[in-house]
Amino acid sequence: MSKKNIDKLLIFALGGVGEIGKNMYCVQYANDIIVIDSGLKFPEEDMLGIDIVIPDIGYLTENRDKVRGIIITHGHEDHIGGLPYVLKHLNVPLYATKLTMGLIEAKLKEANLLGTTNRILINSESVLPLGVLTATFFKTNHSIPDSVGVALDTPEGVVVHTGDFKFDQTPVNEQYADLHRMAEIGKKGVLALLSDSTNAERPGYTGSERGVGIEIEEVFRKAKQRVVIATFASNIHRVQQVFDAAAATNRKVTVIGRSMVNVVSIASELGYLHIPDGMLIEPEEVNKLAADRVVILSTGSQGEPMSALTRMARSTHRKIDILPGDTVIIAATPIPGNERYVGRTVDELMRIGAHVIYGPGSVTGVHVSGHGSQEELKLMLNLMKPKYFIPIHGEYRMLRQHAILAETVGIPKEDIFMCDIGDTVEIQNGAARKGSKVQSGNILIDGLGVGDVGNIVLRDRKLLSQDGILVVVVTLSKQDGKILSGPDIISRGFVYVRESEGLLEEANRIVTNTLTKLMNENVNEWASLKTNVKDVLGRFLYEQTRRRPMILPIIMEV
Repeated sequence: MSKKNIDKLLIFALGGVGEIGKNMYCVQYANDIIVIDSGLKFPEEDMLGIDIVIPDIGYLTENRDKVRGIIITHGHEDHIGGLPYVLKHLNVPLYATKLTMGLIEAKLKEANLLGTTNRILINSESVLPLGVLTATFFKTNHSIPDSVGVALDTPEGVVVHTGDFKFDQTPVNEQYADLHRMAEIGKKGVLALLSDSTNAERPGYTGSERGVGIEIEEVFRKAKQRVVIATFASNIHRVQQVFDAAAATNRKVTVIGRSMVNVVSIASELGYLHIPDGMLIEPEEVNKLAADRVVILSTGSQGEPMSALTRMARSTHRKIDILPGDTVIIAATPIPGNERYVGRTVDELMRIGAHVIYGPGSVTGVHVSGHGSQEELKLMLNLMKPKYFIPIHGEYRMLRQHAILAETVGIPKEDIFMCDIGDTVEIQNGAARKGSKVQSGNILIDGLGVGDVGNIVLRDRKLLSQDGILVVVVTLSKQDGKILSGPDIISRGFVYVRESEGLLEEANRIVTNTLTKLMNENVNEWASLKTNVKDVLGRFLYEQTRRRPMILPIIMEV
């Protein structure tokens, strides 16, 4: 008779399901937890003033003695951006491939964490014993080199995390996806597969990056003046193709935008970018060369307000202006939610007189996704043949679509788990079920503050942004409870004082009457006085203006 396991295998996400970004996935068996990726996401529109969002790692910090390490699948922000914050609270070993580690080290250096973080380089051949779990890896294609998938050998069976992937048969850097290794893993048997759902709604196959290089070179040849090309800094294959196309068309390249400069220098130092001698020029040299001999490689493909491309479009960039007749290529698809920013930037570029190539509507072929479409997702499912399937990395509709694809390749519906962040899938003695939830959520980062801005602060910011604020200042006498000065009413973002004198005088009178009445009734606790002032004044202002400004009574005693 086989011995039954009393321990359970737990699989859960602290970010990256039901959303794009802040990827963080965990596999736990008994006293060993492995974390895969530690990303960030950008704030939603209602997160006023927030810079970035990272996963809530409360569960991991409570169980810090069980966390054996963080494995990073590749170097994109939505997989590494949370590390400077997470490692401050969870100082555990970090495992990543050479380029990924190079990009992470630049972040850790800025956060003064380089000296205290145990960093271990891995490659697709590495075998990592991590407690009772063992991690092995397989090469994948993505829009950044050195991407890997992870296979975790557990006492219950093998759990595979694909990382972000597509199947590019002609990759630019000749780093082919390791189909043999994937098939081998599948042949031995996969208990659970966690697979990238980003393009689960897209039929067919994702195009090869090599095709993009041909299109970019064609645009460079036809352009009569300077070419400005904006793409994701981390898309090193694309950046390489820009240098290749510049070499083929006898143009020099200047790099602008902080993240682009960083990535180009790290990737070329580590040997992932090959730039011909003498090709790179400083931004100051651009105007000294003939217009048809220059390429400007820039950040800003998402229309971010402070990015290099947006500043050039608004003629506020310190070093480079876009001139009528220049060609601008936006070689990226807008992240959901950024379409408006990109549209605004395109409008501004066209007003200047630039020829803009962007999106699917103009010249196709200057961008392909780094994520596999439906046929590639099916191929991954067929290679791995998992017993249980957990779609990850995508908004709910993408996860749902991926679940439907899994059913079409023969995975029973009851063996597919749709998870939200914090949901656990428990596997014990080969049987899987939904387990109890673990602590999860968003940690909001505003400037240097990590997690100190919560829902209450955001609600206040929302109120202030909608109807403004009224401050009521009153000084009372301690002896006889009479009003010594005020009420003075200060308005910001509510009404224009000079045009609303009547309204504010009436408000003043109401505050005076309310306070006098309360003090005659011997009510002198500040809390009661303030609450009454807020209620009476709030009702009056709503009747008069149909607005609800934030009312802040300040009462002083002398």
